Amino acid sequence: MEKSSSILIIYTGGTIGMVNEPVTGTLVPIDFRHISDQVPELRRFGFHLETVTFDPVIDSSDVSPDTWVKIALAIEERYDEFDGFVVLHGTDTMAYSASALSFMLTGLEKPVIFTGAQLPIGVLRTDGKENLITSIEIAAARDGNTPRVPEVCVYFENRLLRGNRTTKFSAEHFNAFTSPNLPPLAEAGLQIKYNRNLIRYPTVRRPLTISTKFDTGVGILKLFPGLGRSLVQSMLATEGLRAIILESYGTGNAPTLGWFYDELRSFITRGGVILNVTQCQAGSVEMGLYETSEGLRSAGVISGKDLTTEAAVTKMMILLGQEQSYERIKSLLTKPICGEMS
Repeated sequence: MEKSSSILIIYTGGTIGMVNEPVTGTLVPIDFRHISDQVPELRRFGFHLETVTFDPVIDSSDVSPDTWVKIALAIEERYDEFDGFVVLHGTDTMAYSASALSFMLTGLEKPVIFTGAQLPIGVLRTDGKENLITSIEIAAARDGNTPRVPEVCVYFENRLLRGNRTTKFSAEHFNAFTSPNLPPLAEAGLQIKYNRNLIRYPTVRRPLTISTKFDTGVGILKLFPGLGRSLVQSMLATEGLRAIILESYGTGNAPTLGWFYDELRSFITRGGVILNVTQCQAGSVEMGLYETSEGLRSAGVISGKDLTTEAAVTKMMILLGQEQSYERIKSLLTKPICGEMS
């Protein structure tokens, strides 16, 4: 690995950046300008490391599209100066942020690696050190002049996952994230083994551009036995609501209730968009496979195939924010833009 590799670390907030305050013993954010004091192993890389810290730092529960724009702008501003970027982020909404950045950064040819920790970096048993060290190593990894992983990823507990394929599935284990429908892009053991056939490499060279317009008029409707018409009606009548992510059963199935299809069809007729994703951890929507999903298709619901909910929400917000026609949005929802669906 080249000694001249340069990495920008963007600390947004989250558990990874906390240490014990010597006097009170409470957890406080560390000054990432001195990160090598907490993780002296970083000095052995010989890389040029710089840090940008959000002020104030943001708990991941408070993350919003404004946060995503701030991260994207930080990358764009220093894009030509660094070989890769590591984004330190709280775990609760990391999958949303990584998905959003994957859609925002058009023309990306460098690694953007999201990582974090379940335990603060200042705690003896922290997982944060290994996550940070390996994320930096991956962000700096090159084959000649070509980055090994030129896309937005999440690195956690020995696995590098495509950002827009991830979801958080554990609140207590170190392997907090899963990528149910795509194997890891890399796995870290004694060596870091890259699954090159899965990594997306740019086929057309173009300058980095970022999308910063989001439309947050998106809701999630999760089906459950006993879901009533009044609840569905009130949700679909929400002022400013433009799209629904429908979390359906199995391969895209829904109750065969006439009123349910009527409400969905009415929303679509008024210009709304409904995207169908599965509640299951793994698998894909295949509308029409069973009779219980044929009604959704006939009502005009769009298949989200194997999109995660996080990718579906952020992709929808981006597409709506671009103020494109309904037909154009529908077309883009059914095809992969940056590897988010099979």
